[in-house]
Amino acid sequence: MVVRGGTPLWIRALRVVFAVVGIVALVWIPLRNLDNPNYSYLNFFSYFTIQSNIIGIVVLLVGGLRDPDGRRWELLRGAATLYLTITLIIYALLLADIDVQLTEKWINDILHRLIPVVLIADWLLVLAPGVKPTVKLVLGWLAYPLAYGAYVLIRGPFADWYPYPFIDPREQGYGSLTIGLVVMAVVFAILGVIVAAVTGVVPRAVARR
Repeated sequence: MVVRGGTPLWIRALRVVFAVVGIVALVWIPLRNLDNPNYSYLNFFSYFTIQSNIIGIVVLLVGGLRDPDGRRWELLRGAATLYLTITLIIYALLLADIDVQLTEKWINDILHRLIPVVLIADWLLVLAPGVKPTVKLVLGWLAYPLAYGAYVLIRGPFADWYPYPFIDPREQGYGSLTIGLVVMAVVFAILGVIVAAVTGVVPRAVARR
């Protein structure tokens, strides 16, 4: 069954289901620390993992409940997919053994693995018309990760806290940090190109057959 906007109803239903699962994972630790005066909610919401999951969950909810169309919406879907792909890869390669305030394994699994995989699957299954891997598009998608990096580096000295070791200049120095961030920016740009290129790859492959 196809509804307004062209997305099958079963995909929209799954979007809502996974969005609810993601919301539970997001609020679990903050709610559990309501009586903890030493808990920093600003630090918690300063993790890229948390922010990217918030974006992804909003996209799942809106896509499930309203299924909007239009290029701006598809660009937002693509951005959420890219950010959660970054979350998935960075966690797997650099953070699997690092404390990122998500002490429960099920929360880690949902926010670092499940929700990213869901957004990637959604992007592969539902075509985003008009989204093509152009320099302008990729740079637009990268604006948020770049702004996030600037926010962390500006806030870090005042808070004496950095969310991730690879963006902490206190031990590695600003020289090594800069090189690492440039490499990551290049990798993120390549990921952006890939994400833009593979939208709706599953139905497109089926149609060609």
